Amino acid sequence: MSSSSNDIHEPELRPLLSPGFVYRVMAAVAVLAALTAAISFAGRWFGENLALAGHTASNELFDIFIGQDHLRLPANMIRFEAQRATSIVERVDLYLTWPGLEGYSARSRALFNNVDAPESLLFLQISQSTMSRDMSGRLEPIYSQVFDGAPTAGPAGLTEHAVKPTSSYAGEVFFTAETSTQAPYVVRCLGPQSISTSADCQRDIHAGKDLAVLYRFSNKLLPRWREIDQAITAFVKNRLVP
Repeated sequence: MSSSSNDIHEPELRPLLSPGFVYRVMAAVAVLAALTAAISFAGRWFGENLALAGHTASNELFDIFIGQDHLRLPANMIRFEAQRATSIVERVDLYLTWPGLEGYSARSRALFNNVDAPESLLFLQISQSTMSRDMSGRLEPIYSQVFDGAPTAGPAGLTEHAVKPTSSYAGEVFFTAETSTQAPYVVRCLGPQSISTSADCQRDIHAGKDLAVLYRFSNKLLPRWREIDQAITAFVKNRLVP
């Protein structure tokens, strides 16, 4: 028995993609896009900061007060991020290119990151002086008492002094030289058996009203000791605010 056309019902026609499903898909796409953008941004940020490795190319000036002295220094010369602020501090740590005496920049990035060229950087630590004499003044009363054996000729007019193996300076050598001033030049370095770094020689001088400036450099730069000493003295003087 045939059924009438009125008894034939078409199945309910529904869209292949329901509004709810479309909404869920669009939401998922939006979330994925946001995640992709976030990952991309984070990757760039991490990559840039990893490349900087704590350095900054900013030239923003900070006023640093140490004891009675006032220094004005750009951020890119200040070695540690925590010290890049106008503040009263016990000390500030700097690093500078040699011979330009410049701070970190995109142009000088290779100099700051290349461990195979230690002679390209100088390191300074500026603090309030705790001794009445700098290294030059300590030569006769302290250092000369630990020298061992006859002195020998060093580079660029320096005289090399070995030290007694029982002294607190064991494993080091001293270099001295007469200068045009009354004070002799004195620097101490790690012994010749040590691998050269950017800080295997050190010397301290007085500056300003009451500052001690300790600077370190590679022993590869010993032949340029006069230039370095004069440059550091002038650099600190020029950064002091009257």
